[in-house]
Amino acid sequence: MGISWAIVSEVREPRVESAHVSPFAPVAPDPLSIIEVEWDDPRGLRLRAEMDAEMGELYAERFATMPPESIPPMQDAFAIDPADIVTSIVVLDGDVAVGHAALRAFGDQLEVKRVFVARDYRGRGVSKLLMRELEIIARSGGVRTLILQTADLQIDAIRLYEGLGYVPIPSFRGYEVVPGSLCFGKELF
Repeated sequence: MGISWAIVSEVREPRVESAHVSPFAPVAPDPLSIIEVEWDDPRGLRLRAEMDAEMGELYAERFATMPPESIPPMQDAFAIDPADIVTSIVVLDGDVAVGHAALRAFGDQLEVKRVFVARDYRGRGVSKLLMRELEIIARSGGVRTLILQTADLQIDAIRLYEGLGYVPIPSFRGYEVVPGSLCFGKELF
């Protein structure tokens, strides 16, 4: 099933749902907004570079002990073709981008990619805001399932995904070559 998407550059106010029905509470505080941006938008690029640096530090010891021949398959698993990106969003605090996430096409599913929140904004609900927006975008496009990959040392990410109803699924898209890789999925409706 082919999915046709358009990336729209519009500012969206965070959607606030009643706490008694929303699994996403608490939501981020007011001056935050969400915008959809192109994959090569400088704000998204900056946040993804911060994520790469942080993940490089977190997994440095593991990567240092890996045999050289295992690196190219891992690079292939993590490679992102911009043409596969369905949407890329950032959370803004005023004019400052403080969070990023994207959706990538994968058959009739969408893969959550590059969820990252700037260090000073963690613990404020920004990651939940990002995930909620991705789910809204996916549902509006008729997508039934979101899938994602993280790894065992990203404890906060694992807690986030499990808390939002994501469940373990088999590895996909070549992630089985990544040591400590964990894959999750969620049926949206």
